[in-house]
Amino acid sequence: MRRVVSLVPSLTEAVAVTLPGALVGATDWCVRPADLDVTRVGGTKNPDTARIAALAPDLVVANEEENRAPDLDALRAAGVEVLVTEVRDVPGAFRELDRVLAACGAGSRPRWLDEAEAAWARPPVPERRTTAVVPIWRRPWMVLGRDTFAGDVLARLGVDHLYTDHPDRYPRVPLAELRAAAPDVVVLPDEPYRFTADDGPEAFPGLPCALVDGRHLTWYGPSLAAAPRVLAEALRAARR
Repeated sequence: MRRVVSLVPSLTEAVAVTLPGALVGATDWCVRPADLDVTRVGGTKNPDTARIAALAPDLVVANEEENRAPDLDALRAAGVEVLVTEVRDVPGAFRELDRVLAACGAGSRPRWLDEAEAAWARPPVPERRTTAVVPIWRRPWMVLGRDTFAGDVLARLGVDHLYTDHPDRYPRVPLAELRAAAPDVVVLPDEPYRFTADDGPEAFPGLPCALVDGRHLTWYGPSLAAAPRVLAEALRAARR
C-alpha cells in the first residue's frame, strides 16, 4: 500500500474511507473521518514540509486553491511526489477523485463515488430558479465569484449566485452592496467562516437566509453523495 499525505480535508476523507491505512499524514484541518489517527503536519496554508518529507510518503495530494505553490515546490525539491488537483465544478470533482484514488493505489472505484455521481445525475431542483449571494467570510465580507466549485453545486440545485461573472473568484464586496443586490436568498455556509443563526443572518434584515453545511457545499469526497438532498432541504426551508 502506498504511503499518502493529504493536504486537503475533503481528499483526506476520500482516501481514508476508500483506502484505510494509506494515510500517514494530514493537516490539522482534516477532521474527517472523526477517528483519523495520523501524523498532523500543520495547516493547509502552512504545512510543515520537513515533517512531511520525514514521513517518507510515496505521494502527497494537494489542491491548487487550498495549498500554496511554494510549499508544494519545497516538497518536490525534497524528492516527494506531489499530485495537485484542480476542481471548479461537479464533473471536475469526479474526474479528480478518480485520479487521486487511482494514484493512491485504489484497484477499483469505491461504491460511494458511484453513488455520489448518481445523486448528481438527478439532483433535486426547485420549480423556479432563485438568485443568491453566498458569503464565505466577514470582516471583510467576501462572497463566491466566478468559476467556483460551490457556485456550480448551487447552480445545479437551481440557485444562481449574483457574482458569478465577477472578475475575482472570491471578491470582497461591501455589505451595503450585498444587501442592495436583493437576492432571493442569502446562503451562509459554516466554513471557511463559521456562519451560525446568531452570526450572519442579522446582517441581512428582510432577506431569507439558508444556513448550510459547508462540507456539503465545498467538499469533494464522500459527502457528495448526500449533498444534493441536504443542500436542497436547507435551501427549501429558507425560501418558505
